[in-house]
Amino acid sequence: MDTAPPRDEARLTYRDATDADVDALVELIESAYRGESSRAGWTTEADILRGQRTDPDGVRDVITADGSRLLAVEREGELIACCQLEDRGEAAYFGMFAVRPGLQGGGLGRRIIAEAERVARASWGVSEMHMTVISVRDDLIAWYERRGYRRTGKMTPFPYGDERFGLPQRDDLQFELLVKELV
Repeated sequence: MDTAPPRDEARLTYRDATDADVDALVELIESAYRGESSRAGWTTEADILRGQRTDPDGVRDVITADGSRLLAVEREGELIACCQLEDRGEAAYFGMFAVRPGLQGGGLGRRIIAEAERVARASWGVSEMHMTVISVRDDLIAWYERRGYRRTGKMTPFPYGDERFGLPQRDDLQFELLVKELV
């Protein structure tokens, strides 16, 4: 069996995002989740939420907050993905995960989340990774379950009325906590 990494994996670089990356990160995140461009990938939220997914202030807050990192993932100098990591004591929080829509479905996300888990363990010595996912996103939750995350049934309300998080197209949105033990 060939144990060499896939060719694309060898070309990926991970770095902490900086203030200079904010506009490109907002564009990436928006393209992966909202609007017509998001339909090129499978992670779109366009049918359940309209409006923005994030904004420059939100991205900048993640970059500058204590105990927080926004990993920028590049291939040959091009920003193709990102994810947020936040130290929460025993656990790290994983969020703001975006992969350029045309690159989704080829294993890139799986490699990035594995690297994010490795970085969280190495940086903070955490034993768990936490994330929240909109509970009606069955395909996305199933994808995370295949990566070892488990549903907890713990729900938090969607911030209806706060347009910074989008314009809901249905009234049953809430976030479910998913958890993975990091060993």
